[in-house]
Amino acid sequence: MKTMLKEDAGLPRRLLYTLAVISGVSVANLYYNQPLLDMIRQDLGISTLAANHIALYSQAGYALGLLFLIPLADLVSRRRILLAVFAAAASDIRAIHGFSLVIGICSVVPQFFIPLAAQYSRPEEKNRNVGIVLSGLLTGILASRVVSGAVGEWLGWREMYVMATGLMTLSAIAAFRILPDTRPNFSGSYGALMRSLFTLLRQYPLLRLYSVRAAFAFGALLCFWASLAFKMAQAPFHAGSDIVGILGLCGIAGALTATVAGKYITRVGIHRFNCIGALLQFIAWALFLFGAESYASFVFGIVAIDIGMQCIQLSNQAPLFGLCPAASNRINTIFMSTYFAGGTLGTFLSGAAWAHFGWPGVVAAGALLSAASLSLTLLSGK
Repeated sequence: MKTMLKEDAGLPRRLLYTLAVISGVSVANLYYNQPLLDMIRQDLGISTLAANHIALYSQAGYALGLLFLIPLADLVSRRRILLAVFAAAASDIRAIHGFSLVIGICSVVPQFFIPLAAQYSRPEEKNRNVGIVLSGLLTGILASRVVSGAVGEWLGWREMYVMATGLMTLSAIAAFRILPDTRPNFSGSYGALMRSLFTLLRQYPLLRLYSVRAAFAFGALLCFWASLAFKMAQAPFHAGSDIVGILGLCGIAGALTATVAGKYITRVGIHRFNCIGALLQFIAWALFLFGAESYASFVFGIVAIDIGMQCIQLSNQAPLFGLCPAASNRINTIFMSTYFAGGTLGTFLSGAAWAHFGWPGVVAAGALLSAASLSLTLLSGK
């Protein structure tokens, strides 16, 4: 029989790192498509906008999964929900847009783990442990771009999704074996559970502020990645999916930031963390615009935009779990649903900007989203 976790009593180290690994494998499903978009466009003979919508549907699906699945973890056992999600995720890709939506919905696994790490860690370890799980998630994002870029170039984009099916099956087995039972935090119907989201939104103004400004920053990040494959396919780069994937490795700086930054949130301050993150994003956009024909500019820009994003995400997400520990999954639902709604907006704006204005339009759209995030920080003073 599996051990029942107790709130604030601590997480076994083995469990914590397993959660981090499974988080990375699961979230990778959202990002496999990014280096492959131009390859899929050429293979299917579709427009860049239609190819962009592959990423758009996966982001929208993730937002829907966050909104309607994550709250269930406050109502029923996480293990039961996760087994159903893993089973649904192990599907091949036949109808691109439709299955992109399904893949997005079923990639929400890490968002069950982040609140678990916050709720059951010792108080002095909460931010650090959230950072460890988040680091696993970010490593999965980085690895997904590199792996899918290489597999796409060597074998083809369809083969990448076959491999992803196998990885999700292995993750399901690991989750079933190691994930302990947890007591539900909410008693009542699913309808009452969903209505309680609005109560939390009204009750905690910081939840609204932190969610929206992080969403704008994430939209800026995905605005860049949603059109990078199209940019790299053009002169002077003429790069394939493997090069786009390798560029994703530059984001390892963001993953390392998440690992260590959690313990500095209280010392540096949430307001300052957000200002630093926004400044780094603006530096990245300047590099992407004025160094648009240089690999060096893209490398340094990716490092800057990823570190900036993690400063913003971690400093906004981790403190929210202290607002109401018994509602940790619902608070995470509100934060991450808003977060990925911002990502979906950024992906949409990126596709539209690329179709009408090319790379300068993408840069302008991304910088506008970064500016919106910074404006909320400066106007609120928090």
